[in-house]
Parts: sequence; C-alpha cells; structure tokens
Amino acid sequence: MDITQKQQLLFHLNAVLVANSILMYDHIMTLPEEIAFIWGRPKLLSATLFLANRYIALVGNIFGLFIDFLPAVSDESCSRYMLVRELFLYLQQIIVCVILTLRVYALYGRSRRLLSYIIIIGLALMGGASAGSFGNNSNTTIYIPGSDCHNTFTAKIAMRYGLAWIAVFIFELLIFVLTVFRTCKTRGSPRLIPSSRNIIDIMFRDGAMYFAAMTLINLPNILTYYCGSDITRGNLATFTGCISVTLVSRLVLHLHKSTYDGILSTAIQNDDSSPNVFTTRLDAEFSSHSFQADSG
Repeated sequence: MDITQKQQLLFHLNAVLVANSILMYDHIMTLPEEIAFIWGRPKLLSATLFLANRYIALVGNIFGLFIDFLPAVSDESCSRYMLVRELFLYLQQIIVCVILTLRVYALYGRSRRLLSYIIIIGLALMGGASAGSFGNNSNTTIYIPGSDCHNTFTAKIAMRYGLAWIAVFIFELLIFVLTVFRTCKTRGSPRLIPSSRNIIDIMFRDGAMYFAAMTLINLPNILTYYCGSDITRGNLATFTGCISVTLVSRLVLHLHKSTYDGILSTAIQNDDSSPNVFTTRLDAEFSSHSFQADSG
C-alpha cells in the first residue's frame, strides 16, 4: 500500500471517528429528554421505533469502531465482520425509512391508500438496494496485517452500491415532497387551532432540515462511489448513516415533546365537519377518560 492509499485510508478512519462522535455526543445530550418523553411514557409504536433507531445504530457503530481500529486476524474474519457491519447499516436505513413513512402516513390522516403506495415504492427501491449491497462478489475486503479491515470496490461494483444510496435519496425526496404538500395545505385551514399549528410547524421545520442536511451529506457519499478510487469509494457511508439516525432521533423526540403520539400525530375532523384540525387521537381519548373519571 503506497502513501496515497494510506492517506485515503486515514481519511476513512477520520470520517468514521467524526460520525461516531456526533452520534454519541447527541445521544448523551438528549438522554434526559429521552428519559422524560420516551422512557417515562407508555411505549407506543412511535417510542418503540425511536428506541430501535437509536440503539441499533449505537450498537452497530460501536461494532464498526472495533472493526476499524482493532487489528484483524485474517481475510476470512474481515469478510464476516464487514458483512455484519453492512447489515447493521442496511437495517439502520430501513428503520429510518419506516419512521419517515409513518410520519407522512399520520400527516395524511392515516390514509391507507397513500401508505400502500409508499410501501410499494419503498419495497421496489429496497429490492434494488438489496441487490446492489448484498449481491454475489459485491465487494472485496482487504486485510492489512497488524491493522484493520477495509472494503474496496471496483468501478462496476461501486455503481451498484451507489444505486442503493440513490434509492435512499429518492425515497427521502418523495417523503419531503409529500410533507411539504400536506403541510402547506393543512396550514391553510382557517380553523386550525394554535396548538395544532405549532405541531405542524415542528413537522415542517424538522422535515425540511432533515432533507436539506441529508442531501448535502448523501450526495457527496454517492459521488464517492462514482468518482472515487477503489479505497475512497464508500468512505462516507458510515458518516451518512450516523447523521441520518441522529436527525431522525431528533425529529421523533421533538414530536414527543408536543404530543404523546409522536410520529403518529394525525389530522382528524371536528364534529361540525370543519376543515381538518391537526391534533392527536390519543389526546381525544385522554380527554374522554378524564371526563368519565370526573363524572364518576
């Protein structure tokens, strides 16, 4: 391995360190809020997905740190370790996409038709991503004696991996467009109550920030697969995954501060058939139980 390749490998290790530092720092900083708004409340689907997103990513990235910074044993062990690492990264992106899907599903009044369309599109994109990421001979794992394991990609194989990340970008773009459309339409309701408007503002703000940040990060990640060398291809994959998990965790946590339902906050109609008012089904149930208790 020449000096240039060593520098490229060092860049990869630095990117992994920065990504994990951001992930763990955010985890520590938001842990009090997590305890208050997630652990201290009933474990609804939104809270369960939040915990899965956060802790699967944490375990997977700690495992990745061991691969990157502890000496490897052999080529065979490297191949197994890298496969497990790719599975963790793949699972992280699936959980993120599920959270984004349910968020839009709730925003559209829990429309099953829309959910069906999103699932069909998502499965098609996931199939393409799976074929690119886990196809036969999809990559080559190099073992550096006394050092770590590292994936390298030929130009042909790198294109397949790049398509997997393009699929993620397309799905996130779809979610963003649906969020903007529904938010603009709902915010135009003349009978929208102030608390509902606040939740909509949170969903729009966090959704816009998520898409903008992931676009700025994922596009360079995709370009590494098409423009980089064999060693630099995919160097930003771990960084992209960590930022995605961190931003989605923030997004879910912000919603749980405002409502028990979290990402499943939905739009329902008033009894007088007025335009949709953004509230939560759980809030309505809570009010009903409180009234019954007072009557008793």
